[in-house]
Amino acid sequence: MDTKRYVSDLSTNEKVLMAMVRAAETFKRTHSAIFRNYGLSFPQYNVLRVLDASRNGMNKISEVSRIMLVPGANMTGIGKRLERNGFLIRKSDPNDERVTIFEITPKGRKTLKNIEQEKDRSIETILGGFSQNDKTEFLDKLKQLIKNNIHAS
Repeated sequence: MDTKRYVSDLSTNEKVLMAMVRAAETFKRTHSAIFRNYGLSFPQYNVLRVLDASRNGMNKISEVSRIMLVPGANMTGIGKRLERNGFLIRKSDPNDERVTIFEITPKGRKTLKNIEQEKDRSIETILGGFSQNDKTEFLDKLKQLIKNNIHAS
């Protein structure tokens, strides 16, 4: 009796892309569990990371949205929840009150610091067995794939 009920008919190209999606989804699921322990969702954590890397810990909501590839409408909700929980402050741009600025709070910075070691350990496990050269080459290939995808749309 044949125990195999599914035989993939995907091309090699499709298998490569599907493997990348599976790897990304697994990474997201694993890290979402880490961030949840600190009261954050995956997108909320990423907003804090963007702000932490921004000059003076603040940035326009439109810029954060662009960096994260998240629609502005979604960013508004994410920002409101982060503000309600004390991770950031939302304020108007003094030069243009139509523009909203996010600013990370000390609580937001402290939370990122608390997450860092656990997150880094998890990433080291995921990338275990890859040399620095392997990771650099893989990153270059992924950047090319992203560039190709942008040109295809």
